[in-house]
Amino acid sequence: MSNKITIIGAGIVGLATAYQLLKKNPNFKIQVIEKEADICKHQTGNNSGVIHSGIYYKPGSLKAQNCHNGYKMLIDFCNQHDVRYELCGKVIVAANESEIPALENIYERGNQNGLENLKYLSKEELREIEPHVKGVKGIRVPQTGIIDFVEMAEKIKVECKKLGAEFIFNQEVKNIIVKNAHTETITNDKSFVADYVVSCTGLHSDRIAKTTNRNLDLRIIPFRGEYYKLKDESKHLVTNLIYPVPDPAFPFLGVHFTRMIDGAVEAGPNAVLAFAREGYKKFDFNLKDTTDTFTWPGFHKVAVKYWKTGFGEFYRSFSKKAFVKALQKLIPKINESDLVPGGAGVRAQACDIKGKLLDDFYFAEQERVIHVCNAPSPAATASLSIGNHISQKLIASMN
Repeated sequence: MSNKITIIGAGIVGLATAYQLLKKNPNFKIQVIEKEADICKHQTGNNSGVIHSGIYYKPGSLKAQNCHNGYKMLIDFCNQHDVRYELCGKVIVAANESEIPALENIYERGNQNGLENLKYLSKEELREIEPHVKGVKGIRVPQTGIIDFVEMAEKIKVECKKLGAEFIFNQEVKNIIVKNAHTETITNDKSFVADYVVSCTGLHSDRIAKTTNRNLDLRIIPFRGEYYKLKDESKHLVTNLIYPVPDPAFPFLGVHFTRMIDGAVEAGPNAVLAFAREGYKKFDFNLKDTTDTFTWPGFHKVAVKYWKTGFGEFYRSFSKKAFVKALQKLIPKINESDLVPGGAGVRAQACDIKGKLLDDFYFAEQERVIHVCNAPSPAATASLSIGNHISQKLIASMN
């Protein structure tokens, strides 16, 4: 008898999980439940479209493993299904001598994570690749690329439907009940019975996980990333992708420049505490979301530790001049007049009760249920590997 599986969430991780399960066993009956009217309306749909190489992540971590494997799976999938992408490479730039040790640590991590053909760049070599960059040393990362992840997700959805998956939209999950022989997923107006449940719910992952795991000691803290775009006449300032050396204590990569698959060039993002989990605009506010953040003991510890950094991010959010100053660290020629407002995304960052911002993927497993509780960047790049990882765990639990 075939197993019936409910997947909650139609972002790229949920879609990839459905796809990998059906590839392993086409007899699975899979229903994908999504609260929005279509796929990829949140983190995937507001992604900057970078195919990550895996250079930053701790060797042996789930991020490192899944990014490395997922990268290869992504390239194969895109080649098979005619999804546009380009492996244009990127440079990571040490702006001054004090950043060189951290840059060298990143280089070593890249080698440990299996990246090939990484190259140190002198000041002159940096200028050959990115003529307008200012830096004392750099790394060329040839594996980094650009893609439209929504286009990729649409193709995964098509493949899932060919394999028999059912998609049910406009269904917001309110509760999951696990019984001896089955699960029941209760939405705003329906109930879905299945043998197993996988929740891939991003910005709401902690709330969905707590329906079956009351003692979950994680909470999602939403951070909005805001972008500017370079005007057409200023795009020549950026050839491909330009990144700073990130702050190792803060799980964000810092403001950078990204050429996108549609030809646009983005500058950003900052990382601003959001007052709504789906708060894509500066003044978006949700009382429940804000209360959940500010009453979480872990957030109090984060606030004490990072208040200066947080204040700087808020200041850059409201001051274009300050934002430009941060960008000028990489490209001194950038001026306010070169930039127009771009989009924004909200990152679901899990924070534990002790104030640790989780820096790795995290899955909470129970009988008949797997919750994806933390899957920030590079989850889109790693999505097919994450889906494979989840499907292997689920199938093993069936035996």
